[in-house]
Amino acid sequence: MKISKREPEAKNSAAESWRDFPAAQQPDWPDEAELRAVAGELTTAPPLVFSAECDLLRRRMAAVARGEAVLLQGGDCAETFARTTADAIRGKLKTLLQMAVVLTHATALPVVKVGRMAGQYAKPRSSPEERRGELVLPSHRGDAVNGTEFTAEARRPDPKRLRKMYESSATTLNLIRALTTGGFADLRQVHAWNQGFVADSQAGERYERLAQEIDRSLAFMHACGVDTRELGTAEFFVSHEGLLLDYEAALTRTDPENGRSYATSGHLLWIGERTRDLDGAHIEYFSRVANPIAVKLGPTAAPDDVMRLLDRLDPNREPGRLTFVVRAGADRIRDLLPTLVEKVNAEGALVCWVSDPMHGNTITAASGHKTRRFDAILDEVRGFVEVHQALGTHPGGIHVELTGDDVTECVGGGNAILPEDLHQRYETACDPRLNHTQSLDLAFLLAERYREHPTRS
Repeated sequence: MKISKREPEAKNSAAESWRDFPAAQQPDWPDEAELRAVAGELTTAPPLVFSAECDLLRRRMAAVARGEAVLLQGGDCAETFARTTADAIRGKLKTLLQMAVVLTHATALPVVKVGRMAGQYAKPRSSPEERRGELVLPSHRGDAVNGTEFTAEARRPDPKRLRKMYESSATTLNLIRALTTGGFADLRQVHAWNQGFVADSQAGERYERLAQEIDRSLAFMHACGVDTRELGTAEFFVSHEGLLLDYEAALTRTDPENGRSYATSGHLLWIGERTRDLDGAHIEYFSRVANPIAVKLGPTAAPDDVMRLLDRLDPNREPGRLTFVVRAGADRIRDLLPTLVEKVNAEGALVCWVSDPMHGNTITAASGHKTRRFDAILDEVRGFVEVHQALGTHPGGIHVELTGDDVTECVGGGNAILPEDLHQRYETACDPRLNHTQSLDLAFLLAERYREHPTRS
């Protein structure tokens, strides 16, 4: 492995130390000089998020770890530059706000709202190359790296796309901040949207009681003279998989007040299933930044591996620092999760446990479309909650791939999408997402589960 010469203090910094470790899932950049030039520009660019915001989210995640709050995290599987539009951003934000209101009422706990937004432009791949007939080209790794078209020019990794990723993320964050503080997130308006959903949904009667309870709660607050001006804004954070380490390193900043390093590309970053090698560059990088971080755990995750991840990433056992996102699949969650939770609890660590019910339930339809069944997604979430209820621990929340659009990518749900409907609006850049209606279906059904079996620790 090629190791560049650096001064000792630079070599030990968060932005540089990872370069001495094997880095999985990195593009084969053809022009290293161009990569260095773009990274140099990003090194001097303003941070996308600020250390104080990351510290605030870390405190919010500590509440999740203690059983005093619930995490709702969602957004696109892979963002695209073309879909960095006001309508698309507004649609995802609206969906998450609607889900959050339902979950807040059902759990009687604050809901920490985190979008898979403003940075989710890169994706890991199972193979570095794609073959079509006799032609073999680099795999599409997301808009941050190369294009989707199957041509040599489009598939060539282009460092200039990292600059575009930064610009698109800034655009998204600017709009999110404006919407969440400018009246769009007003609780009364969000509830009105949910009332419209209940009225229009084929499964609306099932959700009507909960919607009416929320309506009465708001009316009671108004009758008591409660100042509802604070309900006009919402606290919202952004997250993405910290995959492209050259990009993350370029946006690493040291806070002059506390001397700690932060990844300023997003509030919460996670390490994927394919990059959580204990001896790899991703673990090294994230062990040195102060953000709240997460690790995806698939069906092959062993208890000893989880303990070593805990030791590397949260050696001081600080609540809110580390989240484990479990993506086992509906058929494995009830078997896999108990051992992992018990092992961590025996250590006395207080981490956030979150369910990703999407990635373990991907199938291929007869049409060739990659899809997910809503019933399988719901079953994994139910299994996740059941395990925690049996152990007396807190099911911290959910991490889902969703969109605010009426796409046809996952089958089932209240307004059921059939396999033969998949071709109508199959628009994802990578994996299938829940559409707006399916996302709200999931929120209402999960709310029922919380109400039937309270999970407060």
